[in-house]
Amino acid sequence: MTKELNLTEKLKHYFGFEKFKGDQEAIIRNLLAGHDTFVLMPTGGGKSLCYQLPSLIMEGTAIVVSPLIALMKNQVDVINGISEEDGVAHYLNSSLKKAEIDKVRADIVSGRTKLLYVAPESLNKEENMAFLKSVKISFYAIDEAHCISEWGHDFRPEYRKIRYAIDTIGAAPVIALTATATDKVRTDIIRSLGIEDCAEFKSSFNRPNLYYEVRAKRSDDDTSKQIIKFIKQHTGKSGIIYCLSRKKVEELAAILQANDIKAAPYHAGLDSETRSKTQDDFLMEELDVIVATIAFGMGIDKPDVRFVIHYDIPKSLEGYYQETGRAGRDGKEGICIVFYSKNDLKKLEKFMEGKPVAEQDIGRQLLQETEAYAESSVCRRKMLLHYFGEEYPKDNCCMCDNCLHPKKKIEAMNQLLIVLQAVKALKENFRQEYVIDFVKGRATDDQKDHKHNELDDFGAGEDEDPKIWNPVVRQALLAGYLKKDVENYGILKLTAAGKRFMKSPTSFMIVMDAEFKDEEDDETPMAGTAVLDPELFSMLKNLRKKIARKLEIPPYVIFQDVSLEQMAMMYPINEEELQNIQGVGAGKAKRYGKEFCELIRQHCEENHIERPEELRVRTVAKKSMQKVKIIQSIDRQLPLDDIASAEGLDFDDLLTKIEEIVYSGTKLNIDYFLEDVYDDDTINDIYDYFMDSETDSLDVAMEELDGDYSEEVIRLVRIKFLSEMAN
Repeated sequence: MTKELNLTEKLKHYFGFEKFKGDQEAIIRNLLAGHDTFVLMPTGGGKSLCYQLPSLIMEGTAIVVSPLIALMKNQVDVINGISEEDGVAHYLNSSLKKAEIDKVRADIVSGRTKLLYVAPESLNKEENMAFLKSVKISFYAIDEAHCISEWGHDFRPEYRKIRYAIDTIGAAPVIALTATATDKVRTDIIRSLGIEDCAEFKSSFNRPNLYYEVRAKRSDDDTSKQIIKFIKQHTGKSGIIYCLSRKKVEELAAILQANDIKAAPYHAGLDSETRSKTQDDFLMEELDVIVATIAFGMGIDKPDVRFVIHYDIPKSLEGYYQETGRAGRDGKEGICIVFYSKNDLKKLEKFMEGKPVAEQDIGRQLLQETEAYAESSVCRRKMLLHYFGEEYPKDNCCMCDNCLHPKKKIEAMNQLLIVLQAVKALKENFRQEYVIDFVKGRATDDQKDHKHNELDDFGAGEDEDPKIWNPVVRQALLAGYLKKDVENYGILKLTAAGKRFMKSPTSFMIVMDAEFKDEEDDETPMAGTAVLDPELFSMLKNLRKKIARKLEIPPYVIFQDVSLEQMAMMYPINEEELQNIQGVGAGKAKRYGKEFCELIRQHCEENHIERPEELRVRTVAKKSMQKVKIIQSIDRQLPLDDIASAEGLDFDDLLTKIEEIVYSGTKLNIDYFLEDVYDDDTINDIYDYFMDSETDSLDVAMEELDGDYSEEVIRLVRIKFLSEMAN
């Protein structure tokens, strides 16, 4: 009893807490008793206290292996802040100078240092191992232990060498801690650290205060607009937006800033001073939103992050869970939204090309889990918890988009039976895609090699809707009729419940997956958000014709039809909004925009039209780097074919890029190239044709000019004409 009281007293003395959270006390007692320990505790559960408190109580120095310098600094400051003297906690990593390393060693030798944070690379250095051999080590804590496993979301090869370092320095109890780990990762960690007899402590992965939602990603513009709208609805609240690339981080942060949102970018390409300032500004609420690559958030202890948005689908559900876990750590509101498209999935698969085959295989398996999470219409909480080996007992969590808008259930007893029989026929030796190909009767080379296309059950489901098989398999896993093998991850095995179902089938109700089209399947960038106003479109065309007559130029030179169509959907009423319209750059908006905006404004007032909110979003001029290079090269009068090869484009593609630049209102002078390659009569003849034509269509031009000129020269002269007349 006294001992128990002492531990709570120590907690109060060092940390000021009245009582332990969850399994903390049991974990600490296990470590104090000298036993190896494995801790699986989600973000915000109080993992670090499980090794910080025992280190202050035990004799000697505890070694904490941590992957991130920022995280180490943060934790060392915390411990030294609660201690009566300096040097109780230190870190050893590549950022320290020789004099600083000497000071750390002196404090350890004197017995003052109770906690030493090291990066795995520093731990494995010969001189560090030799030094640590000479001091008393109380225990080893391996933080972010999922880094040991190739199946973890942040694999670090140097983590594999930790056991060797422990054996070299000298045995002491080991505590491994992680916030996210599937059964596969857990067994990897325990085996790699050589702690097979450890006591395991697993906390629930359920974060009941987090709301999960998946949205279709239609286009970059649409996604940015949705994000801005969301942030404006949650003004003053803190949030993190994750993007996969640094380029996207920079672009999105600039768009948010242009829309009066206090946002900043954060990624590993920024210098450490900028990163530290951004981190501090976020903690001090000078900034509301951080746009980041996954480099951000590790070790950031901000309890009131109210939303986490994923601009791109993450590479694994483990990574997704950890990143969403940064929302609502105070137990209050936390909104987690991810934007998903099939295209992003394809891009992530492409990134894997060139990596070792085994790594590619793991990467694809992890991506399939993410795809299943995004596309499934089942409770998202159920899907997430099941992935981490935990069952969620309710059918409706009321805290995800699928539960708030449930889909109609359909009977799939027969289809489940077909799948279970297929798994059995394939001797429980294959993955989901292979089983589905077998069921559908797709005689792939693999199926033929194994002679599976000759089995009786081959093609048993070929008459069914092919879209039913993924949801059947995914929901059979959730219902416990199938499981995935831990050792050979992804291989489908029958469970006892699955075998019972085959003997006496019962009703099996499922929901079909949500359908996500590729981004380019949308007919226009505005698809689904607006409807053409035919009356306004006709008025805009008349105005265009009137201005064209006055200026004695063809109407299409002013604005193309596609631009007028979008104006009649989106109702821009000032120059800035006009630049959100396809084919309208700053130049065109300035030159022709005033009368068009005035006409639209009047039309809206007279007809009481409520303009779409989205258009009030300001975008940032998006001349891609390649287009900027093309403009600069033409200004320097470089031959166009040289520009094409320098940019890795064929000549046609280069012309398309130049056309986009000119159509949106930028003036380009390509006379130097035209005059070098074509005679004056050809140029003048085509130029005069466009001057009199009602359309800029290439096909019509080819026909009208009787096929006398190549498509290439017509396109080049059209560029010259538009640049001179429209811009």
